Amino acid sequence: MRSLFIGISCLALAACSQSQRADRSESAESSESAPPPAMRMEPADTRDAMAGSAAPGIVPTAAPGVAFNYKYAFRLPAARIAEVQEANAAACEKLGIAHCRITGMHYQLVRKNEISAMLAFKLDPALARQFGKDGIAAVAKAEGMLVESEISGVDAGAAIASADREAARIATERAAIEARLKQPGITADERARLEDELAQLRAALERTRTTKTDSVESLATTPMVFTYGSGDLVPGFDARTPLHDALSTAGATIVGTVAVVIVIAGALLPWALLLLIAWFAWRAVRPRIAGWRSMPAKSPDADA
Repeated sequence: MRSLFIGISCLALAACSQSQRADRSESAESSESAPPPAMRMEPADTRDAMAGSAAPGIVPTAAPGVAFNYKYAFRLPAARIAEVQEANAAACEKLGIAHCRITGMHYQLVRKNEISAMLAFKLDPALARQFGKDGIAAVAKAEGMLVESEISGVDAGAAIASADREAARIATERAAIEARLKQPGITADERARLEDELAQLRAALERTRTTKTDSVESLATTPMVFTYGSGDLVPGFDARTPLHDALSTAGATIVGTVAVVIVIAGALLPWALLLLIAWFAWRAVRPRIAGWRSMPAKSPDADA
């Protein structure tokens, strides 16, 4: 009995250890298969995306040293575009010029009830994503919707590091050439060649510094562009759209038919009038012609 009890205890301990190892392996596999935190969709963004008025909530903060560029395209009723554009501009002004600056604005009446507009900003990188979400919310509040979004990035950090390496290489070559120029006994041809190489190195260093400055500035500010457009909305988004489209199609068909009839009538009317005049003339002349034909011909004997 004692040996049986000991055997059962050993089997139970082995089963527990195997279960613990299986749990650990499953948790490790789930952690490895889970997406990085930076690529997960946040709950708030998920709700916005389900509402159909927000872009996916992918956080582009997992790439340090990358300069991002945001572009959003909106579609909304023509009468609300100016209102939303002013609201987005006011939101930028509220942040202050240290965090947001308006760099461009466009508003154009293309044709009746069709407007094209644009608003461009330079934003604090830390505020850019939230500013874009607020802009989308303002458009949704005005019965509009987001139709396109794009976030592009440039690896400014790599460009800065490359510029630093290039500047160090140029500095080393400059030091070697300047040291050679200070040595006595060099010929005039060699001196001219070295001075020409030195001038080329100075120009290359200036270009490198410009590239680095531009890259640093791109990391300091984030460009963002809002594009607004009016026109046909997505079917079902605006309850007035299907009936409006049907009436517009019917009206266009009627107008087109009337136009075709007018063109055909204009082309045939002169010929119809000419035929009508010829018919009336024939009716007026026909009795006389018939009378002439019915008159008997005079014989020569009668005249004698």
